[in-house]
Amino acid sequence: MNSKISRRALVRGGLITGALIPVAGLFINRLAIAAPAVLDPSDPTAKALGYVQKSAKPGQQCDNCSLYQGKSGDSQGPCTVFPGKTVASGGWCMTWAKKPG
Repeated sequence: MNSKISRRALVRGGLITGALIPVAGLFINRLAIAAPAVLDPSDPTAKALGYVQKSAKPGQQCDNCSLYQGKSGDSQGPCTVFPGKTVASGGWCMTWAKKPG
C-alpha cells in the first residue's frame, strides 16, 4: 500500500460523505416514524400485567388511564407501560390509574 491520496481526492471524498449523511438521515427517520406494533395479549409483559383488549371493569379503560398516551377517540394508542407498542383504547391492565382531571 504505497499509493498516495491527493488532497483533491480527500476533499472530494469528504464533500461526498458530508452530502450523503443528511440523505441517510431521511431514510432512518422514515423507519423510526413507522407505526408501532399492536400489543398482543399473549406478550409476556402483557400477560404478567393482565392486559386485555376489552375491559370488564366499568369506567376503567386504557383511554381514561394516566399512562395511556393516545388521543381521545382513537381505537389504539401508545402506553408508557408497553413502549413501542399500541394498546386498545378500550383495554385494561393491572397498572391502570385514573387520569387526573
